[in-house]
Amino acid sequence: MLVVEAKLKNGTPQQYHKLDEAIRTSQFVRNTCVRYWTDNKGITRNDLQKLCSTLAKNKDTPWVTLLNSQARQSAADRAWQSINRFYQNCRAKISGKKGFPKFKKYSRSVEYKLTGYKLSDDRRKIKFTDGFKAGEFDLWCSQRTLVYYSEQQIRRVRVVRRCDGSYCQFLIDVERQQNHEPTGQVTGIDLGLKEFYTDAQGNTVDNARYLRKSEKRLKKAQRPLSKRFRKGKKQSNNYHKQRNCSPQQKSLIEKHYKQHQLSQQKYKPCDLA
Repeated sequence: MLVVEAKLKNGTPQQYHKLDEAIRTSQFVRNTCVRYWTDNKGITRNDLQKLCSTLAKNKDTPWVTLLNSQARQSAADRAWQSINRFYQNCRAKISGKKGFPKFKKYSRSVEYKLTGYKLSDDRRKIKFTDGFKAGEFDLWCSQRTLVYYSEQQIRRVRVVRRCDGSYCQFLIDVERQQNHEPTGQVTGIDLGLKEFYTDAQGNTVDNARYLRKSEKRLKKAQRPLSKRFRKGKKQSNNYHKQRNCSPQQKSLIEKHYKQHQLSQQKYKPCDLA
């Protein structure tokens, strides 16, 4: 499986608000399934799936009908995954907490399976067609493009809300096949802090230190925020503008931490020892 992530751009504030409503509805379905499991004994996964249709037909919760049916099933699957993990930990008799299912307070994603969205022919736009009618967004792919994959290969689409915007993740069913031909050469690699690694031939690769650079930028952005804070008084607009910059810097730190991996470094082809 391959995950391709694209940012949702060029949407109106009303459209992003519709996406937030879909995320909150998915959270409501998930928490309702957990409550239904705690109040009843012998609940199975099929019972949670039936509960989704019951919520959609309930007159007291009309907003559940607006969410796509497969998105409701995905929310129920998330609840069952937490329940099943709790059962497995109890059977394995692990030490400490067993991971009892808890209610979600701040959900940030909603997941669609095969319906509820429509991709354009050039794979540059996506339109959400469920009851919330979020509309059409532009897809900004930074690493890979969706043109190389067919719609039959897309298994799931997940909308993720972050501090720097909304993103769309595509789960693609593709097998990675890479033929490796042995070169007959053997080398050793020593990982370090000053240099990222040093091989047996004496070649070194400098440490990029993305995380340290991002932390310095975050520290610099928090200085004016601390100066503009007024204890016991209403904060100014400049304070709130500067405060909104900090979550974006934190998001960059997370991205730089994930990007700093051994597979992204370049080295001569040889067999590792």
